[in-house]
Amino acid sequence: MNHRPFEEWLLNDKNLNPAEKRELDLHLRTCVHCTALSATGLALRSTSVVAPAAGFTVRFQQRLAAQKIAERRRRLWGALILIVGGLGLLSWFAAPYMIAFLSSPVQWITAAISYFLFVLTSVQALTQVMTVLARILPDFFSPYIWMVLISALAGFGLLWTISIWRFSRTPQGVSA
Repeated sequence: MNHRPFEEWLLNDKNLNPAEKRELDLHLRTCVHCTALSATGLALRSTSVVAPAAGFTVRFQQRLAAQKIAERRRRLWGALILIVGGLGLLSWFAAPYMIAFLSSPVQWITAAISYFLFVLTSVQALTQVMTVLARILPDFFSPYIWMVLISALAGFGLLWTISIWRFSRTPQGVSA
C-alpha cells in the first residue's frame, strides 16, 4: 500500500482541499499505520508547552561547561597515555639498534653503505625489467585492445579529476 502522500499530508500539517480530505479520510479508515500516525500527531498538537523551572538555562550551561571540561581532561589523559605508550614501544624496539649504533660506528657505517648499495642495485634491476617489459608488452595485445585500455585509463583519470574538482572547490556566493 502506498502511504507516501498521506504521510506527507499528516506530517507536514498541510491545508488540504476537500478532495484530498476525502481521500485521506478513506485511507485512514483502512490503514492502521496512517491512523496511528494521525493519532500521534493529534496528541502532539494538543499538548501544552510547559515553561522550564527557574534557573534552567544557568544549570544547563553550567552542566554543559562541566561536561566540556571533563571531555578535555579525558582527551588529554588519553593523548598522554598514547604518547607515553608509543614512546615506550618505540624505545623497546629501537634499544638494540641504538646500542649497536653507539657501540661501534664501523658496523653501522658498513650497514648503511650495504643498504644503499642494495637499494641502488634493486632500482637498477627494476629499471632493466621495466625496459624489457616495455619492449615486449606491445606485441602481446592488438592495437584495438591498446586503444580500449588507454581510453579506459583516460576515462578513469578524467572521472577522478572531476570528482576531486567537485569535492575541493569552495562554493561561491551567499550561504543560507
